[in-house]
Amino acid sequence: MALHKISDFDTDYHNTIQGKDIKGMSVYSRSSNEKIGTVGDILVDDQGQFRYLLVDLGFWIFGKKVLLPLGRAQVDSREDRVYTALTKQQAEDLPEFKEDTVLDYDYEERVRKVYRTPSLEASAPLDTGVAGVGRTTPTYDRNTYNYSQDVDLYDTNAHEDTTIRLYEERLVANKQRRKAGEVTIGKHVETETARVAVPIEKERVVIERVTPTDAGRVVSNDVTAFREGEVAHVEIYEEVPDIRKEAVVREEVRVRKVVDQETVETQETIRREELDIDTNGQSVVNRTDRA
Repeated sequence: MALHKISDFDTDYHNTIQGKDIKGMSVYSRSSNEKIGTVGDILVDDQGQFRYLLVDLGFWIFGKKVLLPLGRAQVDSREDRVYTALTKQQAEDLPEFKEDTVLDYDYEERVRKVYRTPSLEASAPLDTGVAGVGRTTPTYDRNTYNYSQDVDLYDTNAHEDTTIRLYEERLVANKQRRKAGEVTIGKHVETETARVAVPIEKERVVIERVTPTDAGRVVSNDVTAFREGEVAHVEIYEEVPDIRKEAVVREEVRVRKVVDQETVETQETIRREELDIDTNGQSVVNRTDRA
């Protein structure tokens, strides 16, 4: 059965296929959430059924392109990603895809052998020849092979581990430091008139003329008792205020910051996805809710 690139099979496939184009989506490892490549193209069979994604492994395995069966890919259109359980060892073992690669049964079989679960083949007991005992190891023939023989590789509905991610929004509270204001502290000089009282002393001369008690008594016959120019010197002192200014420390102003704490509450409307289960007929659904 021949394989074709989707654009060669249907030149108007963008309008034929509903939903997002898988080409160009990033491919991530399901276990490590590591990007391992990019979807370069999609391969379909003669009936237009999706069979493989052509994955460019980029720097994971530099420059190598490999085929990823659609059943081993999980498309997440919300994140524009494709998740797969492809391991690096499998990627190294896969045959490289080149533009001139012949996509025949032999090439596909080389691809399938890498993806087929080894444990199933290894654990499958050989046919014992007794009815109801054991089972035969699957065999594949180029003339009779059908993709339904590898349901796990090609049928996206065959997986029981399909994951639907339910998202919810939550409020994340962070703090951001911003300048709320500024306080400038400086000095300026004010003037005022100050008054001070200082007691001072002044000397003055008091001249008194009195009559002595022995007035009229002869004190001397000496003519020297009369002398002109006799002078008495009396020094007079007085105090004057000595006013000067001096700077003294009046008070100290200490500047520091304190932190006041308060709780600010806010509210926002958040969304949450819930699972809708629609059953038909007598389907039995066991639902296990996990916290």
